[in-house]
Amino acid sequence: MHDTTALLVELGAVILGLGLVGRLAGRIGLSPIPLYLLAGLAFGHGGLIPLKASEEFTMVGAEIGVILLLLLLGLEYSASELVTSLKTQYPSGAVDFVLNATPGAVAALVLGWGPVGAVALAGVTWISSSGVIAKVMTDLGRLGNRETPVVLGVLVMEDLAMAVYLPLLTAMLAGVGLAGGSLALVIALGAVGLVLYLAIRHGRLISRAVSSDNPEMLLLVVLGLTVLVAGVAQQLQVSAAVGAFLVGIALSGEVAEGARKLLTPLRDLFAAVFFVFFGLSTNPADIPPVLLPAALLALITTFTKIGTGYYAARRAGIGSRGRWRAGGTLVARGEFSIVIAGLAVATEPRIGPVATAYVLILVIIGPLTARWTQPVAARIEARRGAGGGGTAAGVHVGVVGTEAEPVAKSAPERRLGSHDDLTPEPAGEKHE
Repeated sequence: MHDTTALLVELGAVILGLGLVGRLAGRIGLSPIPLYLLAGLAFGHGGLIPLKASEEFTMVGAEIGVILLLLLLGLEYSASELVTSLKTQYPSGAVDFVLNATPGAVAALVLGWGPVGAVALAGVTWISSSGVIAKVMTDLGRLGNRETPVVLGVLVMEDLAMAVYLPLLTAMLAGVGLAGGSLALVIALGAVGLVLYLAIRHGRLISRAVSSDNPEMLLLVVLGLTVLVAGVAQQLQVSAAVGAFLVGIALSGEVAEGARKLLTPLRDLFAAVFFVFFGLSTNPADIPPVLLPAALLALITTFTKIGTGYYAARRAGIGSRGRWRAGGTLVARGEFSIVIAGLAVATEPRIGPVATAYVLILVIIGPLTARWTQPVAARIEARRGAGGGGTAAGVHVGVVGTEAEPVAKSAPERRLGSHDDLTPEPAGEKHE
């Protein structure tokens, strides 16, 4: 078969398969990420039917997928919202980092992966999945709950931290040493600070320069600018993903809204390609030997994420039930854990199977903990109260009428309308 013909056949089959898998995931109420990963495992090296003709195209598409994921993430925030979140949520962000990055770093060192592997696996276990969490909160009808802004605040802090973490990881993976890594970190921090300053002071001018009433022109300008900045950032060892994130932050208002609508379908397509490519690059035979450490790591970080959400909600004055709900909601890992592993897999190949198994476990467990953490905690507290001579009702003192009441939507809550983690919507429904 001619190379071009084989490419078209394989590529068409892959995209069609992704569409069918996404519909299946929507029907059973799951994130499609684990199904995309399994599809990649099935058709990658060591899989059932290896794809060869479309491998190079898929690799490029995966790079574009990462860029679009971070661009759309940046478009969800204004610079002022990010600064406000940074001022109010930094203690919760620090607790989140310590509790959830530490298990990954320790596990990597125990497995003998060295400092680079430790930094990479720490990121995999640290960052929650914005997409899966958004979908779960929407499905459970919790958008108006008092703990929702707390959950969003933790996610915002993680997103901001990516702008520092990714350049540091990229520099370490490139082997540039301490001096080079420090330089990359300084450049990244300087770039973030400069973009935030320009966006706050001159955001309207930037958006006006990019703005266009013609959707085609707006799409071309925003996408071209993003890819260009991502390439320059990659050349500076800062990370293409961070460059795309900064472009998204710099745009605001109607331009950001219009670009978000135009780019969301492209993001969904290429992000799905990215997850498939990650699966393609992982040999299925490498996963069974790492299932036990991945499951153990998933168990530990499930409890640490619940602790993170509980602490953050308590700081915000949320009652007991809302604290447990916030903790259970944050458990899911997904897209950014795979992005981090994808960056590191060339330097430390062993991280690929572990990250794949880890994400597969937690992307399935996450929706379950979001639904059942609070009821289980309430039952345990009720039993303890009964055993200590108290009453089951006593565990809810000071809680009723607080955490379950609807609240006005905070600005970052727009994320829940667009970070759908590539899950198709049921017919007749649409996001806010």
